[in-house]
Amino acid sequence: MSRPPVPPRRFHAEPLVLVLRHLEAVLDAGPVSIEVPDPDLGRGRYPGERVGPEGGLVHRPLRSWCDLAEGLSCRLRTPRAVDDTHVLLTFEPLGAEAPWHAGGGDRSESPQERYGAASDFARVRKFEDAGFLVPWLQAVERLRLPPGARVLDLGVNRGDELSAFEAVEGVRFVGVDHSASALEEARRAFPDARHAFVQADLNALPAGLGRFDAVVSVGTMQSPGVDDRALLRKLVQEHLEPRASLVLGFPNSRFRDGEVVYGARVRNLREPDLSLLVKDLSFYRRYLHQHGFRTFLGGKYDLLLTAVRGQGADEDGAAQD
Repeated sequence: MSRPPVPPRRFHAEPLVLVLRHLEAVLDAGPVSIEVPDPDLGRGRYPGERVGPEGGLVHRPLRSWCDLAEGLSCRLRTPRAVDDTHVLLTFEPLGAEAPWHAGGGDRSESPQERYGAASDFARVRKFEDAGFLVPWLQAVERLRLPPGARVLDLGVNRGDELSAFEAVEGVRFVGVDHSASALEEARRAFPDARHAFVQADLNALPAGLGRFDAVVSVGTMQSPGVDDRALLRKLVQEHLEPRASLVLGFPNSRFRDGEVVYGARVRNLREPDLSLLVKDLSFYRRYLHQHGFRTFLGGKYDLLLTAVRGQGADEDGAAQD
């Protein structure tokens, strides 16, 4: 027998930890609504400052409520006005993680098509999410590519991230992926004959790729089965021009029930654990520094390691140790 819905509780100036404990106690019954001071009343105020009539309310920005929902593994529904001082917030528990995080998915598919055009993964359009798009555009701007630059994208899939380079005059893309169906989508997105999309295993890059002005890879080099350290060495030694640059994306998020959730998670651990991510980043930065690159680490849901080598690498803060 299901429990009846919990009626909305109204909060005014109570500590946030009290709000958190209330939600934790009742979320097992399903979506929970609370009434809280309208965040717009405290524009320009810090979280916790007093606002409202006679200072009887505590300000918390909408971003804080979004963070609380994420911490509780919930979706925050669109706030609704209750009256002049309060809005209704509804916290809805999220469903299961996307199957590809655990190597799942449709087992009838070939391994090459697990991330193909017909896969569940293909539903994700990361660059329609500002948390992915804005840091990516900032990373690309640091590369300062010359006209006619050659860009190698490892794990290109359908090529969503390549749109950020189209402002570079005469840019030429080479995308490598193991999914034939995803590569067909990339070819349709970038039909110009100067671009090439190649089906191959990242552990065995085809001969004749040549050298590039930039190499990018988002969430692929750390994939199971990819020898990322050997691949990085091969890129630096065989496929980079003297003044080349890289942008390497390390997943720092996962998807649940259509929502992106911050924090890398090690398999078999329920809570996020960034220790392996930090270890990988330390290796990459150390190796790239040894080969004359300067690096910059940014990003949010994907941590983006930008590495620049050659003249101009340290101008205007383009990259730093």
